[in-house]
Amino acid sequence: MRIAVIGAGGIGAIYGASLARAGAEVIFVARGAHLEAIRERGLKIEGDRGEILVSPAQAT
Repeated sequence: MRIAVIGAGGIGAIYGASLARAGAEVIFVARGAHLEAIRERGLKIEGDRGEILVSPAQAT
């Protein structure tokens, strides 16, 4: 499944990372410094249930 997350802020990043961990192909849409950070370092979500790392993340 291919999914685009429009707005990879706090909520979009959590949903997108969770979908990517479940096996979906996720493309994150962001802008500015946030876009560059996602392209360079991917996404790392830390929470009570552990850590999700999406690296390298596709972003546009």
